[in-house]
Amino acid sequence: MMREGDLRPGCRIQVPWDLVPNDLSSSPGCWLAGQIGISGPFLWSRPSISVCPSGVIAPGAVVTIHCQCWCWGRRLFLDKDGIEIWDLSADGDEFTIPSARWEDAGAYSCRSHAMWEPPNWSYASDIVRIMVAETYYPKPAISLRPSVGVALGGAVTIQCRGWHQNVRFLLYKVGNPNTLQGVEPAGDMAEFSIRNVSRRDAGTYSCRYCTKSDPSVWSEPSDPVELVVAELPAPRPSISVSPRGVIALGQAVTIHCQCRCKARRLLLCKDGVQIRKLDVAGDGGEFTIPSARWEDSGVYSCRSRSRSGPPNWSDPSDYVQIVVAELRYPKPSISLRPTGGVALGGAVTVRCQGSHQNMRFLLHKVGNRTALQDMEPAGNVAEFPIRNVSRRHGGNYHCYYYSKSDLPVWSQPSDPVELVVAEGTDPAGPQQPDPPMTEPEGEEAPPGRLDFTHANITRLGLGAVVLLILGLILAEAYYSRPRGAP
Repeated sequence: MMREGDLRPGCRIQVPWDLVPNDLSSSPGCWLAGQIGISGPFLWSRPSISVCPSGVIAPGAVVTIHCQCWCWGRRLFLDKDGIEIWDLSADGDEFTIPSARWEDAGAYSCRSHAMWEPPNWSYASDIVRIMVAETYYPKPAISLRPSVGVALGGAVTIQCRGWHQNVRFLLYKVGNPNTLQGVEPAGDMAEFSIRNVSRRDAGTYSCRYCTKSDPSVWSEPSDPVELVVAELPAPRPSISVSPRGVIALGQAVTIHCQCRCKARRLLLCKDGVQIRKLDVAGDGGEFTIPSARWEDSGVYSCRSRSRSGPPNWSDPSDYVQIVVAELRYPKPSISLRPTGGVALGGAVTVRCQGSHQNMRFLLHKVGNRTALQDMEPAGNVAEFPIRNVSRRHGGNYHCYYYSKSDLPVWSQPSDPVELVVAEGTDPAGPQQPDPPMTEPEGEEAPPGRLDFTHANITRLGLGAVVLLILGLILAEAYYSRPRGAP
């Protein structure tokens, strides 16, 4: 319940019609002021104003100015350039100019005041500007740079090109009767820049140009161009869990989310449902499970969102699966077939052998938080084939097995085994050298290959005998010459 003194002079209040007495000894405004004990002027909501048609008006056109207000028992007035020109109370809330003249151009607004003394004026409405001018010039061309949507906080330039030099360009936004910007370029093109774009900058724009003479000659308005403000999704966070793998009952678990999320809220989800708002310190937040229970098992992810509306959600992070179980079974053994490196495009089988029959086996790659393959063999051995091996298959692997009951009992993880992907090796093993080839007699061997045919061996032998004989002749001549000869 409002009491006397709760409102100060100058405060506004709106009272429903059903609270106003039917038999008023004075106007409603006086009754309200008296009943709530205001000892000063009572300020009314300012009227609204619109003009039809909007924009530049051709001489002789019909123009209607419409004022509207919540002002029962009050008088409504139209002002031009700050001077009262018409009492709208007797004619409703419209003022019509039947044939626009140059002198009708100006800035119009409307106000209301009480019918008693003192008049108690309302605030003035917004201002609409009426321009009366000849529109001889053709419309300019308008475009955006960049031409596609601009992100929040980005920058965009509205380019307006006319057909005349040294004219004045004006930019408008549809729904806003006033000029946003005016430019007087040296040529026939004007650029209007909007920096640090916000949502309120989105909308449809047009432009005009006019001569700088008095009275000026105007162009037709340009075609509209729409500025789309696209709120880009925030980068999705990353997620990690420590320790990894199967979590023993009662073990402490920490989930860490990290993102570039300044002034954003970081949220943790389990099985697609938000469960916690994370305390963000810098670029990340942590959620700790001090003693893991069966029900903590599940698939976890994290997202971020803006703190102010409308909410701008990021894409979810990758998913991590937490499995809480008893670790009673011994670890399985793991091996590769073949055991050596495997060539690109080859095939390899990861073999996992447990200590119990009819278990479910899962194969993991170190660094990958989810199971790569799973299998339910009839015995205690599971084989995981990898065909068409690529470089991404290289790395360390381990496996688990567990019972298929509602609350499964798990094994410890196997020791890791490393899969080496060797480019150029053959998964079938090393190749034997080709056997010696026998060339048909009279044919030459391919260049770069040794030719050990029978004929060539004979030729080599004769050449060696000739060289030996020449060596003996030279040696005999050397030792038989006279001593002291020059």
